[in-house]
Amino acid sequence: MKYLLKTAAAIAMLATLAACSPAKTEALAPAPVEAPAAPIPYGANAAASGTFTHDGVTFYYETYGEGEPLLMVHGNGASIGSLGKQIEHFKSKYKVIAMDSREQGKSGGNDKPITYEIMTDDLAALMDHLKTGPVDVIGWSDGGIEALMLGIRHPDKVKKLVAMAANLNPTLEAIYPETDGMVKQIAGSLTPDVLATPAGKTQAKLVDLMANQPNIPLKALAAITAPTLVISGDHDLIRLEHTVAMFNALPNAELAVFPNSTHALPIDDPEAFNATVERFLATPFKKKDRVGDMAASFEKLMAGAQ
Repeated sequence: MKYLLKTAAAIAMLATLAACSPAKTEALAPAPVEAPAAPIPYGANAAASGTFTHDGVTFYYETYGEGEPLLMVHGNGASIGSLGKQIEHFKSKYKVIAMDSREQGKSGGNDKPITYEIMTDDLAALMDHLKTGPVDVIGWSDGGIEALMLGIRHPDKVKKLVAMAANLNPTLEAIYPETDGMVKQIAGSLTPDVLATPAGKTQAKLVDLMANQPNIPLKALAAITAPTLVISGDHDLIRLEHTVAMFNALPNAELAVFPNSTHALPIDDPEAFNATVERFLATPFKKKDRVGDMAASFEKLMAGAQ
């Protein structure tokens, strides 16, 4: 009986407290669920954009984040938006800068042909405009070619270079027959009617880049002193042996070949690509000694085993 009386009193007390404490009832209500943030429209983000004029061309660029400057360079016929997964990853650690190349994306053009030399100098002009000082560079495809050419033409403007799927020439020495066939198919689509339009004229300039450029001697890479990470997919458009030859010609280089990957690695597997690039950029470069460093590692192993 005493137990029942105590239980009844406790229930009554709880009921009284609940009636006198509406705030507690409100506190138990579920918190409102916030809608997920809208994705950033990289390449069409007015809030992060800017323009400048160089060589009679108005260039469009975007910047994100704070810290050391990191320049990203897109491929043929693409734009800033193609690097969205790289910008998203690196903007928390670097000041990321990306520009639409001339006559691509939102950048303008002129009557001049497009060459890799001209596009490389456009990037140097962007750095001067933004007063960045030396930058790290990530370039993909055409952007990889431009990254290497920055190391040749403007060595004082670069710290570390990443060249993904770059080639030094457009011949079968550097590309696979399937790649050559793709370029010829694209060139064949440029009929007289297409070439009569402004878009067709621009397309012809971009096809010329693929079909007839670049023309960089392998020995020219010896002038690049900046630490360089050369990247390729094992099923890339660029011959693997050409990529390895570039790696061997660079005085301070590392090589990364991704398994079961194509020319589209940065969008197909951004996690692996970004992690590899981040480690290269964040780690002080030390050129490996094939025998000496191997022997030192085995000495550590043996010392730990004793």
